Amino acid sequence: MVKLTADLIWKCPHFFNPLKERELDLRGNKIAVIENLGATEDQFDTIDLSDNEIVKLENFPYLKRLGILLINNNRVTRINPNIGEFLPKLHTLVLTNNRLVNLVEIDPLASLPKLQFLSLLDNNITKKPNYRLYVIHKLKSLRVLDFKKVKAKERLEAENLFASKEVEEEIKKESTKNVAPKDVPNVSEITEEEQTPKMVAPTPEQIIAIKAAIVNSQTLEEVARLEKALKTGQLPADLNIPGFDTDVAKGGDEKKDSDIQNESNVEADNMDEEKNEELAAMEEE
Repeated sequence: MVKLTADLIWKCPHFFNPLKERELDLRGNKIAVIENLGATEDQFDTIDLSDNEIVKLENFPYLKRLGILLINNNRVTRINPNIGEFLPKLHTLVLTNNRLVNLVEIDPLASLPKLQFLSLLDNNITKKPNYRLYVIHKLKSLRVLDFKKVKAKERLEAENLFASKEVEEEIKKESTKNVAPKDVPNVSEITEEEQTPKMVAPTPEQIIAIKAAIVNSQTLEEVARLEKALKTGQLPADLNIPGFDTDVAKGGDEKKDSDIQNESNVEADNMDEEKNEELAAMEEE
């Protein structure tokens, strides 16, 4: 963050722009707060504060000469309600790509008596219902909004829409309402679901492979896990059986889950004695 000092102001480029107006170029300095503009001694027709980090449009001294203010690509969320008292001849204001959200936030611009050109593109406020008509209604002297000419038809439509104060207040309130977020699954639930292996019933070929895996197991934990898969008839999807491709069927008719589970239980019982002997041999080693 850079402080806008008098020294910085006079070190930055100042020149006659294509409109043959004196311009002060303060863009791209990471300025967060508008201050010390009195050091300009009101010698500029245009001040460019684009590409900074300004949050509030305030702290202007009385600048009766300033006609164009460029503040695009900042973080403006608030405008001084009395800005018109300090910038009486400002006719062009570019606030493209800032953070204005609700319609009421542009109300202070109505204090600018000479404002004719305004850009609010790439602000969330432009997505509000009746945005354009509301701005036209509030800023009577406006001729161009978001680089589109304000038409007489739009002025009439805005006048009819905001014929009563009650309607205007209702539209303001409506614009401040937060849109209810769509129902989304809880992150913890998603994580838990993703981490929990899906259970699938083993095929006869998988049962044979599990038996072989038990014989070749290197740890007691692996043996216990394989034994559980046999007894429950449920094979975790993340269980890798060495030497067996679970994606390839090896022939034979498919069996129903109940039949497979019964078969796996019988096979598991038949193997208990053989398994115990193998476990004992492993422990002796």
